[in-house]
Amino acid sequence: MLIAFHKPMNTLSQFTDEGKWPGLSRFGLPGGVYAAGRLDRDSEGLLLLTDDGRLQAKITSSGTAKTYFAQVEGVVSDAALAALAKGVALKDGVTRPAQVSAMDPPDVPPRDPPVRFRKTVPDSWLQLTIREGRNRQVRRMCAHVGLPCLRLVRWRIGAHTLEGLAPGAWREIPL
Repeated sequence: MLIAFHKPMNTLSQFTDEGKWPGLSRFGLPGGVYAAGRLDRDSEGLLLLTDDGRLQAKITSSGTAKTYFAQVEGVVSDAALAALAKGVALKDGVTRPAQVSAMDPPDVPPRDPPVRFRKTVPDSWLQLTIREGRNRQVRRMCAHVGLPCLRLVRWRIGAHTLEGLAPGAWREIPL
């Protein structure tokens, strides 16, 4: 079984609640499935769940492409795009090159709570595709090039997308 779930912001990628943060058990997901990878509490978007250990390992392998929409503080420069595309040096090593482009705001549901709007600080959107999954990697990559991440939505994992899923909703994907 493979399930696509739209993880809302401030939800954990585990079934048990922790402190004030809810886990996945609140969303009526079938029993016996586990997250194939993680998505930080303050990030939102596509989380795949499965009951198949081999499939879980395949999804979480470092070769699987993951696409994110990142709302960042500031105006995206050609130099920032070039640095992200080449790979940036983080404390835990240089990242693999990313496919990256500036984009218009994507058609994603409003975030709860909304991103704080600041009249004096512009924001922009990036689309990034990476093939590794370090802790808070996209956020750290954006910050490294001077574009702090305000909102992060994982849109795609491999061939599977968030298309048509409202926050907190899930669907089974035929294998």
